[in-house]
Amino acid sequence: MNIVALDPIHNDALFEFFGQLSERDLTLIKEDVKNLDAVREWSGGPAKQWVVLDGEGIAGYAAVRPLAQWSDHVGELRLVVHPARRHAGLGRALARYALAEAVRAGRRKVVVELAADQHHALAMFGSLGFTGEALLRDHIRDRDGELHDLVMLAHFVDDTWASIQTIGLADELSPK
Repeated sequence: MNIVALDPIHNDALFEFFGQLSERDLTLIKEDVKNLDAVREWSGGPAKQWVVLDGEGIAGYAAVRPLAQWSDHVGELRLVVHPARRHAGLGRALARYALAEAVRAGRRKVVVELAADQHHALAMFGSLGFTGEALLRDHIRDRDGELHDLVMLAHFVDDTWASIQTIGLADELSPK
């Protein structure tokens, strides 16, 4: 697996990657990733962003977007894995990489928003030290107009990483 920082040279491949997602997946992405100009703007934004290169294409995307002003110690983690590469550990590795990079960038709290029915993703983030922060009922409206609950999970860096260092796992969990 080759995780690299998102660069403008990846924009076309990233646009193609997003084009391979289902309507359900696209519902769960806040931005209009079907718009090439919007995708191109990302690589210059304030978020730290990475892609997983797979041959000439992209197999995964992650970002940690800093929140503004009084919440600038918080980062919002975004994660998208190509449908054909899910449930094989790629998402977990990419999420772990992004989390470690967020810690290096000084984020003290990292949040992720998921649809409540994304059971695999909820379990994966739970195994990375994220805990339930909020449940927002009927917060997501899909492209068919159906409403879904949104779950916000949070990773409290100081608490979690202090425990990790205490039991001697800090080096093992750091990205290679």
